[in-house]
Amino acid sequence: MKAAGNLSATTSKVSSSGEHPITQWLRQANGFWFTIYTSIAAFCLYTCVYAFRKTFAAASFEGIFYAGVSYKVWLVIFQVVGYGMSKFIGIKVISELKAHSRSVGILILVSIAGASWLLFAITPAPYNIIFLFTNGLPLGMIWGMVFGYLEGRRMTEVLGASLSVSFIFSSGLCRSTGAYLIRDWGVSETWMPFVTCCIYSIPLLVFLYLLDKVPPPSARDEQLRTRRQPMDLSERKKFITTFLPGIILFVLGYMLLTIFRDFRDNFSAEVWKTLGYGNSPEIFTATEVPVSIAVLIIMGSIMIIRNNQLALMINHVIIIAGMILIGISTFLFEQHIITPPVWMILIGLGLYMGYVPFNSIFFDRLIAAFQYIGTVGFIMYVADSFGYLGSVSILFFKEFGYASVSWLKVFIYSGYIISAAGTLLIAGSMLYFHLKHKRMY
Repeated sequence: MKAAGNLSATTSKVSSSGEHPITQWLRQANGFWFTIYTSIAAFCLYTCVYAFRKTFAAASFEGIFYAGVSYKVWLVIFQVVGYGMSKFIGIKVISELKAHSRSVGILILVSIAGASWLLFAITPAPYNIIFLFTNGLPLGMIWGMVFGYLEGRRMTEVLGASLSVSFIFSSGLCRSTGAYLIRDWGVSETWMPFVTCCIYSIPLLVFLYLLDKVPPPSARDEQLRTRRQPMDLSERKKFITTFLPGIILFVLGYMLLTIFRDFRDNFSAEVWKTLGYGNSPEIFTATEVPVSIAVLIIMGSIMIIRNNQLALMINHVIIIAGMILIGISTFLFEQHIITPPVWMILIGLGLYMGYVPFNSIFFDRLIAAFQYIGTVGFIMYVADSFGYLGSVSILFFKEFGYASVSWLKVFIYSGYIISAAGTLLIAGSMLYFHLKHKRMY
């Protein structure tokens, strides 16, 4: 507690060694306090960032069509195209990014995304659709920058899980915020995203400042999880060729998860309306909070496993269990055994049991298990880029091939597909990496 007291007395000063007092305190703090501080800063920062991306999903833009396609779908397509393109750019940018550039990069990218919502609000439709592209393009690289503060540490499971549940929790919180702004404040659907950005801007700056004070991994962290450093083109090619079969399998599995998550995020307002919950803004948050807590506990508990190969295998098992849960809960819903809110909670839990590991601890343990010196950001963005490519493709396929099919039906069919195909793909990945590790060690 003495260290905490010294921190509060000197937060505005920089020590004689040139290191900020918060950074000094974090170096000296025990693992518990370091984890609490860093988890809260990362969780809250990305919650605020998410408000710059997904709040518009709370609006339905009902009855507006251009070229025979719903205006809402055009918005989703343009944002996902920008976001997906950002992932391909991020393969190079994030893998080569230096630690000292993260905070400035996050600030610049968020500012571009916020300005895009202002331009969206003041530009008449359909010409404002282009600003969904300029909104998604910068935001796709922020996750990798934020996770760069967390990877390669003894407690990365807890830190990564805390960051990952932020987009589960914030997905509901931001959509609830947007729905309340429309229903109770009288904000139009067009201005609602920018107003939400203004609400979350100051907290975002505060938590970015706090996260930027986290020191790099210690020598003990590097001993347990392998040293992390930027990867140039030759190192990236070497990594891909070394693990190509496994990469193909888990990237295909991740594509299914990304497509399903995007459906759930972007069109949940339409699904809830079909299910009879169209005038309940609180339903978005109410169904995400239990999912966030459950996923945090499941993912964080893997931290106690020191054997990186074992932890990698358990990550595969958790992902498979999540995919199976999606299929089972969807079947129970169709049989009217469970209610719509329970169904949404269960498929949310299954979805994020699969999605969260890929966005935090799966790749961290992969690198550590094979003692590969590199960065999680590279392989994470390889998976993400193809994931969002799949998401865009399915959006076009649905709108220009099966536009008359409701989003609820698409949601149900997708649940069965991801449960069956995803389970097989991740089981194949698990077998590959088990045999690969056995041959190498």
